[in-house]
Amino acid sequence: MKDAAEEALMRALHEEHAAALWSYALHLTSGDRVRAEDVVQETLLRAWRSTTVLDQSQGSARAWLFTVARRIAIDGWRSASARSEVTTDRPPDRPVADGTDRAVQGWLVAEALGELSERHREVLVLCYFQGYSVADAATKLGVAEGTVKSRTHYALRALRLALEERGVTQ
Repeated sequence: MKDAAEEALMRALHEEHAAALWSYALHLTSGDRVRAEDVVQETLLRAWRSTTVLDQSQGSARAWLFTVARRIAIDGWRSASARSEVTTDRPPDRPVADGTDRAVQGWLVAEALGELSERHREVLVLCYFQGYSVADAATKLGVAEGTVKSRTHYALRALRLALEERGVTQ
């Protein structure tokens, strides 16, 4: 915690240099009052933490304050350019659902289904696209229910691999 003498020095430093520092920070931030306030606040905080600045006998406190303010502003520019943050007065437009994604997914699934064997493709079409139960699909195909289950299992695995190759699933 700072003692009373350092507190008095800080008040004197603020009274003597704050107005000039504010004007300089406003210039450094191209008139952005919020950023200028941040620069001044950070500069004075660093001065408060550094007792050598508070001691006026070791040199010009104003020169030190202006140098620190300039460095803070430059660091702000550098980090802002790295972030490339854009501010606006309204939220971005929401994308309109036009069915394009669904159409592309359907096309990719149809293409992947075309790569399956006919037996695998027909069991998937019956069970998943036409809504047949395992028993109904078995009757329609003339095979046992266990065969439909087995074909469905292997067909789904092959379909998943085909879709992964297209980047649709992970």
